[in-house]
Amino acid sequence: MHFAPTEEQQMIIDTTRAFVEKELYPHEALVERTGHLPMELIKEIQPKAMAAGLYAANMPEEVGGAGLDTLSWLMYEKELGRANYALHWTCVARPSNILLAGSDEQREKYLYPCIKGEKWDCLAMTEPGAGSDLRGMTATAKEDGDDFVLNGTKHFISHADIADFAIVFMATGEEETPRGKKKLITAFFVDKGTPGFTVREGYRNVSHRGYTNAVLEFDNCRLPRSAVLGEVHKGFQVANDWLGATRLQVAATSLGRAERAFEHALQYSAERKQFGQQISKFQGVSFKLADMALEIKAANLLTWEAGWKFDQGSVTEADMSMAKLKATEVLAMVADEAIQIHGGMGLMDELPLERIWRDARVERIWEGTSEIQRHIISRDLLRPLGG
Repeated sequence: MHFAPTEEQQMIIDTTRAFVEKELYPHEALVERTGHLPMELIKEIQPKAMAAGLYAANMPEEVGGAGLDTLSWLMYEKELGRANYALHWTCVARPSNILLAGSDEQREKYLYPCIKGEKWDCLAMTEPGAGSDLRGMTATAKEDGDDFVLNGTKHFISHADIADFAIVFMATGEEETPRGKKKLITAFFVDKGTPGFTVREGYRNVSHRGYTNAVLEFDNCRLPRSAVLGEVHKGFQVANDWLGATRLQVAATSLGRAERAFEHALQYSAERKQFGQQISKFQGVSFKLADMALEIKAANLLTWEAGWKFDQGSVTEADMSMAKLKATEVLAMVADEAIQIHGGMGLMDELPLERIWRDARVERIWEGTSEIQRHIISRDLLRPLGG
């Protein structure tokens, strides 16, 4: 494993950062103050992202993406992560890799339009009573002849308001296991406008303004068997096969924001003077900077190692959980310390620090809480010992 980016990776880093600084940073204030990302702005930035080769870069070359290996993709995600989440996620969309699991017909209808920027997808798993415990979902899809009838509610569904379709996970039965009955899950494509499928406005969120969530309601929503993604009762297998690196994506985007906050703190500490000298001369500030730099580097190394191992086929669940856990907790610490170094100005919206601080909170919750990540890590440690 080499610790320096390759020439190609450095080009990806430089190109992505330049795009973020030129095309996304100027619009952050608008989105932050209104809590809304106008569709006309999305349509303005989209073609620029495509021209730069950044749109749908997570996808393989054979379907029109950039074909990045996992490590290069994480470097790209880190640079995008420096910007307001709604701006980088929507204007430089990365369609869900689970779309690759679709049939040829499903790829034509869903995958390729997303890669071309003609459609957006959303992923619906979480329910009001089933967050981390997906096996506890109560929304169902019951077979009725050649169709399935969906009933139930999903919530916290990101950007479902602009999505043209949802990939929805529903309980389709039960099976007996040594630990009792276990839900069987199936994934479905559900087009917006399908009778019985309603998208309602979600909750006001302290993190990621402009990046919306929604409540999805299914009331006798009838779908043909052709809407099944993968196989019936194999929804978790589809998710595990195609969504494995999402924790690393969260780690990478968190690192982008942590580094941006750190850069502001470092620059400010070198310029700001109190009691006749730069505040960076005070141990109370200089030690904070040292700790921030140390933790960012540690989180970077964990994330890059997990990405590299993912490409080698040797990554473990614990590797990805360690990266996600460390990066998100480092982001929280760095954001808080950066504000402390700036004092009162750190809380003003003239700087991105108060946003980064707010946005950091959700990262320890979605894609598996910090507690879930610790459970995965400890389970991997104890399993060989019979624990």
